[in-house]
Amino acid sequence: MRSGTVNAYKVERESADALVTRYAPLVKRIAHHLLGRLPGSVQLDDLVQAGMIGLLEAARKYDAGRGASFETYAGIRIRGAMLDEMRRGDWAPRSVHRNARLLSAAIREVEKRKGAAATDHEIAGEMGVTLDQYHDMLRDAAGCRLFSFEDLTDEDDEGRSESTADYAESAPNPFDRLQGEDFRARLGEAIAALPERERLVLSLYYDDELNLKEIGSVLGVTESRVSQIHTQAALRLRSRLAEWRG
Repeated sequence: MRSGTVNAYKVERESADALVTRYAPLVKRIAHHLLGRLPGSVQLDDLVQAGMIGLLEAARKYDAGRGASFETYAGIRIRGAMLDEMRRGDWAPRSVHRNARLLSAAIREVEKRKGAAATDHEIAGEMGVTLDQYHDMLRDAAGCRLFSFEDLTDEDDEGRSESTADYAESAPNPFDRLQGEDFRARLGEAIAALPERERLVLSLYYDDELNLKEIGSVLGVTESRVSQIHTQAALRLRSRLAEWRG
């Protein structure tokens, strides 16, 4: 009996090792993708190291019976591990986090009044700053937090949000799972209602996995402007989902 258990463990271990070997290139691909939106002080090796830990956890915990392919599941784990590592070394001062919350609140107030998407000029006016100052705030906010869709459920900018994979594993009852499904549905609606350019940037970034420079080439704008559009889309989504979080 003991021998059978040991053999079963060896088979399972060999399977996990094979998965890690096969999908190691996925870690590097995701690391290069994330590196395009991070400060120059972040090293590729640090991302790869964190991502490999995520891949090892994915290989250990993957359950094919859940329906998701291993690549999809591992991708979530790898990105989550990289984001967690970067958050632990958060480089932004508290004032930048505070400004990000103020930006989101200003967008919410403008859109509540007009019943339509707030423009750059309107948001800047709501905050009592010039358009250039508003764009500078967007630039700073882009570096203060690594944005992922799951982050939108997190009110505290200094806290840690769960990844989709972690949520699915930790949900204690069916009601929690329904809440997760409800959030994803609301998020889909919020994304569909974004201004066209913001929708396109998110699609090119998350679906097509283009970096900011490549997206800039597609749109005919600078990399800096793409970063501003991406950050504004993230803040707009956060503001529109505030009621759901409450």
